[in-house]
Amino acid sequence: MVRLNDQTREEYTNNVLQALYNQDGQLFRETFLELHPTDQKEIFLSLGMRERTYIYQYITPSEFAEIFQGLEVNEQKQCVLELEETYAAEMFNNMYADDVAAFLGEIKNIKAEKILSAMDTKDAASVKELLAYSPGTAGAIMTKEFIAIKATDTASDVIEQLREEGPDAETIYYLYVIDMEHVLVGVVSIRDLIIAPSTEIIKNIMSTRVVSVSVTDDQEEVTKMIRKYDFLAAPVITVNGKLVGIITVDDVMDVVEEETEEDFGEISAARGSLDTTISSFTAAKKRAPWIIMLMFLGLITAEVIGQFEETLEAYILLAVFIPLIMDSAGNTGTQALAVVVRGLAVGTVDRSSFGKMLKREFGTGIMLGIMCAITLFIIVPIMHGSFMLAGIVGVSLFLTLSIATMVGATIPLLINKLKIDPAVASGPFITTINDILGLLIYFSIATALLQYIPQH
Repeated sequence: MVRLNDQTREEYTNNVLQALYNQDGQLFRETFLELHPTDQKEIFLSLGMRERTYIYQYITPSEFAEIFQGLEVNEQKQCVLELEETYAAEMFNNMYADDVAAFLGEIKNIKAEKILSAMDTKDAASVKELLAYSPGTAGAIMTKEFIAIKATDTASDVIEQLREEGPDAETIYYLYVIDMEHVLVGVVSIRDLIIAPSTEIIKNIMSTRVVSVSVTDDQEEVTKMIRKYDFLAAPVITVNGKLVGIITVDDVMDVVEEETEEDFGEISAARGSLDTTISSFTAAKKRAPWIIMLMFLGLITAEVIGQFEETLEAYILLAVFIPLIMDSAGNTGTQALAVVVRGLAVGTVDRSSFGKMLKREFGTGIMLGIMCAITLFIIVPIMHGSFMLAGIVGVSLFLTLSIATMVGATIPLLINKLKIDPAVASGPFITTINDILGLLIYFSIATALLQYIPQH
């Protein structure tokens, strides 16, 4: 159980709420501000508009900025409507530029301009700079609050600079060294700085092998790089090498969540409709294109079955295994799709390993097919008394699973080669394609061997 001093979290929260309901501003501040910002946010979201008004009165805009940054976009929009203009402007002045830019990017331009005009000129300029970069790039998600030092500084000079600028920086674990033209030339960790003699020159303790990203790099590439090097932050530079910002690990986590949601939407053919706050009509409108396309593919599946009507009429028991063939093909293909899309997303699959990946998935499909076929060779004769039927279904499933894994693995690789997000190779699409192939294989084998099946 989570505890704060000698109280449980629930007990402490009740004390905070009681102080708020009693309109005891001093006691509320003393108890509320001791909580972690996440707990503060949860309490804030549990309140009605009247109680939230008291919070705006009892805590300062800079203190509320911590809470605001943790809210979802829709919650932030509602919150801004409740705040006085001067309070909101001061709050935005005390937020990190990237968080302000992320919020303004989600609202109408007129409202965003109004907020920017109310902010301090310097803070507004930093936000405008971030908004100028293309969405999804390193420049758009970087923060401007970082510590830049000079190679000629001493360790004691930098420590003094940290005391002054550190409270406003998003992170101080890495200090970036620049020259007179603001070009990035090195990096110093806070650990190296602390253990260095106070008179040591930064040039002597900095690392000149700095891993950085460009302002135009795609945000997914940035997340891969930070994950690869296990960084807490990475510097962002222009084409001329000038340091303009940093991307922290919490920014990367936001990107990963965003990209994961986007990929999940693509794979499930529900892109744009995962937001539970949108209306039924909006959700249906976003899903409709995929559903209609899959409906037409479903008609092809029905046509395949129709083409083998005589085979089905001659041996109706074949129809019993249609769902088995279709489900197995779809499930296996979707599994292969998920493996490849994830590999492409995290960087474990690249062009040099495409052949290895396809070979592995094909081998996996063969092994799965063999195991399923052996199972059917045992079960079908017991249930239906026909070894020939078991052979038809078993061989069909073996070939289907072998091909289905290749389809599920190949399509996202081909899409990725065309510079398109491989997640668009959605699960329902792969499933339907494999359904059609599975049925063609099944009925072709059944038609060819129909004369050998004993008639009942």
